[in-house]
This record gives sequence, C-alpha cells and structure tokens, in this order.
Amino acid sequence: MAIRFNAPPNWPAPPPGWVPPPEWQPDASWGPPPTGWLLWVDDRFASEPLRDPMSQPSPVPVAPLLAVIHREASADAHVSFFGARGKARELAGEADRLRAECDRLTAELNRLGALSVAELERRRDALTAETTEQTTTLERQRQEHASELMKQTLAATERTRQQIAQAETEKLNLDHKLSELRKEVVITEETILLQEAGLYEYQHPLSDAVAYQIELARLQSQIKNTIKENGRSMETAVGWAVNGSATQGRTMIKDYSKLMLRAYNAEADNLVRALKPYKLQASVERLTKVATTIARLGKTMGIRISPIYHQLRVKELELTADYREKQAEEKEQERAERARLREERVFQQEIERERVRLQKERQHYANALAVLLENGDEGGAERLREQLSEVDRAIEDVDYRAANIKAGYVYVISNVGAFGEKMVKVGMTRRLDPLDRVRELSDASVPFNFDVHALFFSHDAVGIELEMHARLADRRVNLVNRRREFFYVTPHEARQHLLELAGDLLQFDEIPEALEYRQSLTHAHERS
Repeated sequence: MAIRFNAPPNWPAPPPGWVPPPEWQPDASWGPPPTGWLLWVDDRFASEPLRDPMSQPSPVPVAPLLAVIHREASADAHVSFFGARGKARELAGEADRLRAECDRLTAELNRLGALSVAELERRRDALTAETTEQTTTLERQRQEHASELMKQTLAATERTRQQIAQAETEKLNLDHKLSELRKEVVITEETILLQEAGLYEYQHPLSDAVAYQIELARLQSQIKNTIKENGRSMETAVGWAVNGSATQGRTMIKDYSKLMLRAYNAEADNLVRALKPYKLQASVERLTKVATTIARLGKTMGIRISPIYHQLRVKELELTADYREKQAEEKEQERAERARLREERVFQQEIERERVRLQKERQHYANALAVLLENGDEGGAERLREQLSEVDRAIEDVDYRAANIKAGYVYVISNVGAFGEKMVKVGMTRRLDPLDRVRELSDASVPFNFDVHALFFSHDAVGIELEMHARLADRRVNLVNRRREFFYVTPHEARQHLLELAGDLLQFDEIPEALEYRQSLTHAHERS
C-alpha cells in the first residue's frame, strides 16, 4: 500500500508502519497540525509531504479516511496470487488518474498565485463595475416595465369605467322603457286576480238582482242614445282638410272616428260579456288603456273617446259586476234555504214517525193495562202505568221538539285525515238522532269519516251555535260563505268555549279516534 500516515512534528511519533484504527481521533492536548500539513502521503509521488497554501488549521476528520484505508487494506488482504496482476493494473490506473488531478490542481494554484495584487484588484473592480452596470440595467428595465404596466392598468380602468357608465345608461333607458310598458299592461290572469281580491264591495248597492237588471237596462239605453248624438261619444278636430278640400277632410275624420269607436265598443262589449266581479278593476284598466291608445293613434286628427262616453261604459262594467255578484249571493241564499227546508222536512218526518210509533206503543200499553185491571192484577197494572207514563213523557218531548224550533243538538266534530288536527266544525241539528247528520257529512265528499268531540241537547241550540260562531269569527276558515262552519280551532279550545256557554258537558273527547285515517297511515308505512 503506497499511502501512509504522516504525523505532524508537534505530535508524538508513531511506531513504524502504524495505521490509525477506525474511529481514531488525536488527543486534543497535541494541538492542531501545521498549516497545510497533509496527514496522508503517497510515497510513490513525493518523498516530502506537500502543504496546501490555501488551507487553514482545522479539526482533523481522520475517521472517514481511516475507514477508507482499512477497507483498502482489507481488500488487498483478500487479493489472491492469481489476481495480483489485475489488481496492480487497477491500482496503476487509479494512480495515473490521481496524478493527473494533482497536476491540474497544481497548475490552477500556480495560476492564481502568479497573479499580482494589482491584477486581482483590477479584476475585482471590473467585476464590481459589471455587476453595478447589470444592476442599473435591470432596475431601469424594471422601472420601464412597471411604468408600462401602470399605463396599461390605467387604460384598462378607464375602459372599464366607460363600459360601466355605458351599461348604467343603458340600464336607465331600459328601466324607463319597462316602466312605460308596464303602464300599458293590464293583469288579466285569474289566479293573480283571485289572490288580490278580497270581499267584493258593491259600486252601486241596490236591493236585489232585479233592481240591478233594471238599472243596467236604463244605462245601456243611455249609452245607445249617446252614440246616436253627434259629438257625444267621440271628440275630433275641426277644420281638417284633405287635398285642400274641407269636405273630404270632414268625411275622413268621420270615417276614422267610426272605425275607432267600433273598436272601442267591441272591446267594451267583450269585457262586459266575460266580466267576473273580482276582475272588475282589471277590466276598467283595460278599457281605459284602449281609450288612451285610440287618443294616441288619432292625435294628428284630434280623435279620441269622449270622457262622458267612457264614464258611461265604466259604469256599465261596475253595474254588471254588481249584478252578477248579487245573482251569486241570491243563488247561495236559495241553496241555503233549500238546505234548511230539506233539513226541516227530514226533521218533521222524523217527528211524525216518532209520534206515530209512540202513539202505537201507548195504545199497546193502554190495552194491556185494561186487561190487567179486569183481571184484578194490581201489581202488573202499576208497572204498566209507569211504562205508560214514560211513553207520555216521550210524546210530550216530541211535541216540544216539534213546537220549539230552537231546541236541538249542538255538535263539535273534526276530520283529522281531511283537514288536520287544528280545524273543527261547530254546528247544530234538530234531528231526533243527531248522528244521522254526522253520517251525512261523512259522505263521499271527504276521504274519512268525521269524529264527534261533543254532542249535547240544548233547548237553545240555535243560540249556543250562533254564540260559538261569534266567538270564533276571527278563526273562520271560509270568510265569504258563512254557511261553511269550519274554524281553525283545536278541540280543546272549542271545549273551553262550550263550558262557558252550556255549563257542564256530560262527555267531550279531545282526542279524535280517526280510525280509518290511522289505519291508512299504518298500511302506508308497511308498504314503504
């Protein structure tokens, strides 16, 4: 092995051929080796150790190099005799490579060491000047780029501002056009009109539909007379000439006036024929728009619908709406009266059937009582007298019910499956069996049967019903048809009012049975 350990002169001299073991470190008391001292030398290249002129004293990291030395030594130890030549060639090649690297480093060291201080300062100044120039150039380019970028940003900002201003101007113009168009639009959709309509208020209150019909016929006659009178229905310009002829001008104005009046009347007649009370305001606005359009189109000749004639047609619309609303009210009253008479007839039939039944029963007891008296059976006769007395009281009750129209049953019922848990119906019936009335209400018009919460007899059932309706007026479901006796009230709230009006209630069920509804929910849950 050509490389050997070269101990510094200030370290103790090692034994000949000594190689530091792996992980060996020199004693700190020995001090650092001299500047540039090489701890490992190759005897094949130099008999004296070389000093590195650029090196500085530093701690000696000998452990890595020792490990390399030991690996090489171990490798040499395992080289067989037959592989010696190959190993020698490999080591010779490595030595040539290391010698060339050493020559290159020596030449570079000589080049750097040969330069004078003045040359080094000149090179330093040249490099500094070049660096300064490049820095200045870069700064100037950066400023130019920033200036150009700022100009582009300002130009883009200005273009954006102009576009925004133009867009705002266009928006204002569109808003103005939209506002003008909305003034010409009349809402005619029935759904919207129904949502906006409240209780109908009569424009010309009269006693009945016949009175409205008479007043409407008189108004229509007045409209016809106005058309016949020249200048009453249309207003036109005076002194209009065509081709220098005043006669042709008057003829032209007269023809155009007739044409526009016919268009106006056609629109008014269509509105009257299709008029519904809740569409009155929309119909009046539509007719007014037609009059405004005619005035705009005939502006050059001064043609327009006269205000007097327009007011007559508007009044016709109002009277027609009143007439149809009054007709609907009277028809509803007729239906209510028919229902009342039907209920009364059913009640009278029940009363008569019950009276006949009780009379037959009384006659039966009377005959039996006569037989018992003839036989001298006083005990049996006494029992029959008691039963006969009960039948007499029942007959008196039936006669009382027939004579007293206020007597009847007050009921509170609900239908959870159809209307929910917070809605009840409060009514009364004069039927002898009030459940018959409940069964009638539970017909095919509702999906489930009504449940009875309260059902009690009162000598003033009509008064209790009216008072209950008055107390729950603000909770009424149908605010137009008062015959619909449904209220947004829970059974518990209805019970409190009944207790105050009727006193003690023998029975009141707050929780509805709703048997079919709950069974339907169970089946639906099982299917899902």
